[in-house]
Amino acid sequence: MLALTRKKGESIIVGENIEIVVLGITGEQVRLGIIAPKSIAVHRKEIFEQIRLENKEAMQNSKFKIKDLGGKLL
Repeated sequence: MLALTRKKGESIIVGENIEIVVLGITGEQVRLGIIAPKSIAVHRKEIFEQIRLENKEAMQNSKFKIKDLGGKLL
């Protein structure tokens, strides 16, 4: 993990096209702005984990398994 210290208005760059800006600090909360291409999904971690769990459950509960699709496509 890379740990950085930034002040309000300062930013960090991730890769070549993602910028994370410190918008404000109130008590123990830090408000961040994220500038990224629309093709890159940006989620809070708890939302990302929920999406991943729902996708996993959907795959397990699907009506057809991938191996069964071969005969159905013809």
